Amino acid sequence: MEITPANIQSVIQKAKTGDQAAFTALLNHFWNEVYGFMFKQTANETDAEDITIETFSKAFDKINTYNEQFKFNTWLISIAKNVHIDMIRKRKSTHFVEIDENNKNFFFDIIDDSPSIEDQLIQEQKLLTLKQYIKQLKPHYQEIIQLRFFQELSYNEISEKLEEPIGNVKVKLLRAKKLLTELIQKK
Repeated sequence: MEITPANIQSVIQKAKTGDQAAFTALLNHFWNEVYGFMFKQTANETDAEDITIETFSKAFDKINTYNEQFKFNTWLISIAKNVHIDMIRKRKSTHFVEIDENNKNFFFDIIDDSPSIEDQLIQEQKLLTLKQYIKQLKPHYQEIIQLRFFQELSYNEISEKLEEPIGNVKVKLLRAKKLLTELIQKK
């Protein structure tokens, strides 16, 4: 499905009804614009990609709130700006201490916060539980989660491995994460 200025509203309407092809078309059409804007803001590829992914996730979850009086790309950019602001706030809440000659001995008094054996067991149990939830998903969603989060492949690598366009990979991953979240919240 190709997006043109003449058919964009009809594609958005299809997306509002849950049409997966419409979501994919919107993602493919607007990805570079949102990513490019966020890359200029962050000057960091990873942050720009993370923000863009979260932007589309939020936009697709809230697509019914989109007001057709405004351009769709403007709506996406405003979501991206808010995601970026949230990310900055989270980072500011994390405190960093610079090491210099005046306070270098201070760090010898820091308590070892590496995970204890109990913490490691709890983490393993959480991972096992998460894998059980993942197994409840359809096989193609299981596979994409496995490739992205357990094998840590990039979107391009997943696209090549599955022989699918990168846009489809991103949409499938967004959908898989949403379904997984819904499963976890139900229990």
